[in-house]
Amino acid sequence: MYQIDINSDLGESFGNYRLGYDDEILKHVTSANIACGYHAGDPVVMEKTVEMAVKNGVMVGAHPGLPDLLGFGRRAMAVSTEEVKAYVKYQIGAFWAFAKAKGQKIQHVKPHGALYNMAAVDYNIARAIADAIYEIDKTIIFLALANSEMTRAANDIGLKAANEVFADRAYNKDGTLVARGIKGAMIHDVEQCAKRVVKMVKDKTVICLTGEAINLEPHSICVHGDNPEAVEFVTAIKSALAAEGIHPTALKEIV
Repeated sequence: MYQIDINSDLGESFGNYRLGYDDEILKHVTSANIACGYHAGDPVVMEKTVEMAVKNGVMVGAHPGLPDLLGFGRRAMAVSTEEVKAYVKYQIGAFWAFAKAKGQKIQHVKPHGALYNMAAVDYNIARAIADAIYEIDKTIIFLALANSEMTRAANDIGLKAANEVFADRAYNKDGTLVARGIKGAMIHDVEQCAKRVVKMVKDKTVICLTGEAINLEPHSICVHGDNPEAVEFVTAIKSALAAEGIHPTALKEIV
């Protein structure tokens, strides 16, 4: 029986600014990556998002980013590994309080945006994130880009790692994500998105932007919660998976 986790980046509203379709998406995913206040989110949003996730039976995880609200955490920053480790610990600690208050354990940690992309190719940054997670709770899963330095760093210290693949993002031939500013980086066709997800799960491959096939072993599919097509995407993906006998399952039951 095929199983796959479906995750989404949520809780990214801030104050009076509303972003994403959290309430609708939480009806369809099995894991939620909730912003911790550095790239997006605030204490009230964090609390409400955890509450909605619990109501929908969705497992919760921390989604730490670089301290860059203006850039939504998508701008690379010159940060030391010591800073990265401290930033991640700080954000997990904040998120832990809200999860604990709702009787939830943190299932996973997934870095956000530029921090994610930096850690995908820089072992030292990836190791700083893995160490931060391990020192807080070594049973927390590191949700990381498949075949990246993040999974290698987690494996090196005995931290559980889950391979994440993306439903709505294009890949480079080295397995990294195509930068958002490049044409074709974002996938907007719902049918195409659903078909490539099924192929990733069943065939364990994805076709990159330049046509090469990349091998991967996916544990979790990400659908970005701030995409205009997000709700349509996630419902189509669930239907396509169900038609192939693939069951959405929380990450903790897979890795």
